[in-house]
Amino acid sequence: MSDRPTIFALSSGRPPAAIAVVRLSGPQARVVLEKLIRRVPEPRKATLARVRNPATGEAIDEALVLWFPGPHSETSEDIAELQLHGGHAVVAGVLDALGALEGCRLAEPGEFTRRAFEGGKLDLTAVEGLADLIAAETPVQRRQALRQLKGLIGNRAEDWRRRLIEMLALVEARIDFSDEADVPEDLLGPALYAAQQLRDEIAGILADGRRGERLRDGLVVAIAGTPNAGKSTLLNRLARREAAIVSPYAGTTRDIIEVHLDLEGFPVTLLDTAGIRDSGEPVEQEGVRRALERAATADLVLWVIDGSAGDLAAVAAASKAKALEASVVWLIRSKIDLDAKKAEFIKSEYKFNYSLSATTGDGVDALIAGLADFARRYFSAGENGIVTRARHRRALEDTMACLDRALAEASDRGAREELVAEELREAATTLGRLTGRVDVEDILDVIFRDFCIGK
Repeated sequence: MSDRPTIFALSSGRPPAAIAVVRLSGPQARVVLEKLIRRVPEPRKATLARVRNPATGEAIDEALVLWFPGPHSETSEDIAELQLHGGHAVVAGVLDALGALEGCRLAEPGEFTRRAFEGGKLDLTAVEGLADLIAAETPVQRRQALRQLKGLIGNRAEDWRRRLIEMLALVEARIDFSDEADVPEDLLGPALYAAQQLRDEIAGILADGRRGERLRDGLVVAIAGTPNAGKSTLLNRLARREAAIVSPYAGTTRDIIEVHLDLEGFPVTLLDTAGIRDSGEPVEQEGVRRALERAATADLVLWVIDGSAGDLAAVAAASKAKALEASVVWLIRSKIDLDAKKAEFIKSEYKFNYSLSATTGDGVDALIAGLADFARRYFSAGENGIVTRARHRRALEDTMACLDRALAEASDRGAREELVAEELREAATTLGRLTGRVDVEDILDVIFRDFCIGK
């Protein structure tokens, strides 16, 4: 690995800032330190040093420098860290000096973490947990991501894999040494009993209502309804900012607008959709199609109806919400500050979940409280979910399918022990893919591409 490039990057926020952290990892890290500060500090102790440009000898900054020799480092390689003053000129000067050194280059997104994975410091589920921790927007997402980083599913998968290897050893001993006097005849029975126990354990984890994935992705709430019903104004009121254009002209919203909220600690994505109506205008038709499509896949639809209308025509439009069978639909009566026929609406056969004015704020607090309660119930026990990504679920489903086939083969009168062993071997391989032990090159780029440079 001595010919591997040494990578470097700014690992803190963009300047200007009080402190800027520049990290290096790779075989040339020691040499780079000697050129920058003319010495190598004592391992894992912060040392004040003058950072110079090796090409000119010019002083760039006074910095705290830390040295972490491999393999006892985050990436298992030699690592150096410079804690600089966070000005533009300082950071640019250090990065330019590093880029000019032979064997050094700027790190790619996620490359530090990828080297930690390749060095055995993190398994693939921990890497995903780290990515989720960086992306976490609410406390509950942060707690779930931190548990994944610490091995919530990775440790469990390694234990399952160990048990599978033990089962496989029993079956293969029966196949290879059946004629040996000291090898018990009934080795298949204990192996199959253990396989059934493991199969049921995995099935119980998969029957979690996808709580972990839902918590990671967040609750999706679509605001839908007829044109000019006050949908965009309601979105802005809930978001507490001007996220959507508000206009008295129908059809202003053409595409879907997304706003991410922290609702009492729960992640919520609000969608402002185009007004639902028949239109001959192609662009608006496409907006209506997208609105209906996205609303149908939302977890909750707020169907907004103009409460200032003089008849029940707008209310009758709520019947369109019946088509959104995949979602929970709340009927929202808006513009109550303009409602001239309140009594007529109250006597209507349609029962509104909430009545409000997004312009004045009347009734909005009640809606927010209702949304928070809905999110709390939606995410109930979500923090106890072990599976947090579709990739995890697929791997466990594939493992369970292998165990099912092994058990089915063993139940036949003419059971072929070789086929049972092969299914157990495939189950162990599938779990190895979950943690990144085997055959994961095709998914590594997908996982690491969303990391920021310097992590």
